[in-house]
Amino acid sequence: MLEIILSGGLIIWPIILCSVIAMAIIGERFWSLQSQKVVPKGLVAQVWKWAKEGKLDKQRLARLRNHSPLGLILVAGLVNRYHDRDMMKDAIQEASNRVIHDLEKYLNTLGTIAEIAPLLGLLGTVMGMIRMFAAIGEVGLGNPMVLSSGLSEALVTTAAGLTVAIPAFIFHRYFRGVVDELILSMEQEALKMVDVLHGEREQ
Repeated sequence: MLEIILSGGLIIWPIILCSVIAMAIIGERFWSLQSQKVVPKGLVAQVWKWAKEGKLDKQRLARLRNHSPLGLILVAGLVNRYHDRDMMKDAIQEASNRVIHDLEKYLNTLGTIAEIAPLLGLLGTVMGMIRMFAAIGEVGLGNPMVLSSGLSEALVTTAAGLTVAIPAFIFHRYFRGVVDELILSMEQEALKMVDVLHGEREQ
């Protein structure tokens, strides 16, 4: 296996680096984008209970803000709960924009890897072909061992680039879908809280 990797020439190392970064991002996003961590069930009901009991003090709001992304959004609305409904929604929207930025963290990097990995593979292919034709110019077609080095570099880098790019592209699209679903869930929960606090919905 090591011989195959080394036969890819210099271009194989940036491709390997891309694969390591992509794997780290995929693992981190799987951990961070768990639904229960982002949108805990029953949180709005708990907030409504605290509101009815008059327990929404600064300490409880601080714990709620650090509890989850949904908690951060809910607190943005709760600190403005004595204002009108539109003011609460504006505050929630501002907090949502910050949370969305955090949820999408590293996804642009993953998308970039999905795009550049095949280009690196193509660059390796070109460099391998250049080496092969240079060898033909020096020794002719009589020594297949000399030609195989350049051809091996071309094929290995192409395969390596695609091997990194395809999973990176798949997981990039997957995590985009996960983020969209989480954003929708948080918006629905936040609007539910606003309606409940303003008496427009039964808990």
